[in-house]
Amino acid sequence: MWDIIKAAGWPIWPLIFVSIVALALIIERAWTLRRAQIIPAGLVDKVIAEYRKKGLTQELVDLTAGQGPMGQILAAGLANIKSPRPVVKEAVEETGVVVAHGLEKYLNAIGTIAAAAPLMGLLGTIIGMIEIFGSTGSAGVDPTRLANGISVALYNTAMGIIVAVPALMFYRYFRGKVDSLLIEMEQQATRMVDILHGDRAK
Repeated sequence: MWDIIKAAGWPIWPLIFVSIVALALIIERAWTLRRAQIIPAGLVDKVIAEYRKKGLTQELVDLTAGQGPMGQILAAGLANIKSPRPVVKEAVEETGVVVAHGLEKYLNAIGTIAAAAPLMGLLGTIIGMIEIFGSTGSAGVDPTRLANGISVALYNTAMGIIVAVPALMFYRYFRGKVDSLLIEMEQQATRMVDILHGDRAK
């Protein structure tokens, strides 16, 4: 591995750095965006049952808000549940925007790495080509410089693709997962509001 890094030259180091950053962000998002953590199972039913049992209390609102992103949205609805339905819906939507921003954290960074990595690899390719052209002089072709230039060009091109492809795949995957979670949270919150306002039975 070290021999490959040496053969690739200095342009490989920025690619190695961004690959480590991308891996760290992907692991962080995979851990944070677990469905069980975002939308705890049975949370809406528990909140409805507690509301019917004890009514609206600050303790219920605080406990609900502590149940992750879904809890924050439900808590916003609970805090305004005595208000007209449009007011409750607006409160839920405003909190949903904040929650969505949190779920999308670091996704732009992963997408940027996916877009920039091939360009960083291209930079290494250009530097390798310059080395190749520089291997030809009045005394003929310097085989050592020629081989070095080819190594720099090819290794950096490959590394750029190796970093970009997984980063792009995970960016698209996380983006789709966030959208899916947001839709489900919206449906759950709407269900709670409808039930507590008496617009539906369950």
